[in-house]
Amino acid sequence: MSTDLAVNPRGIAVTANAAKRILSVMANEPPGSMLRVSVAGGGCSGFQYVFDIDREKAADDLVIERDGARVLIDETSLDLLEGCTIDFVDDLIGQSFRITNPNATSSCGCGTSFAV
Repeated sequence: MSTDLAVNPRGIAVTANAAKRILSVMANEPPGSMLRVSVAGGGCSGFQYVFDIDREKAADDLVIERDGARVLIDETSLDLLEGCTIDFVDDLIGQSFRITNPNATSSCGCGTSFAV
């Protein structure tokens, strides 16, 4: 596996680019704030990724740390995100967090929703 990734036992990776962007966003938030990544029903493909800022870690949250940045994932979302890579990209269509999810059988064109 690439040395650019910090991986936990569920195989969820956060790239260095994502960690850098998370730290940049959290610099404008109250101390202790973390990025929460979850999956909700909806979107054009069945499920959608949700990105929130949270100051509270739930007892069943998985915490992924990379270069000082912390990502929370709730237990319900873990099965759908297992093995994924969370990245931050800056391309011609804009800047965004992008999730590469091996569990997705299809996804929408914008990459924010998927089907399993």
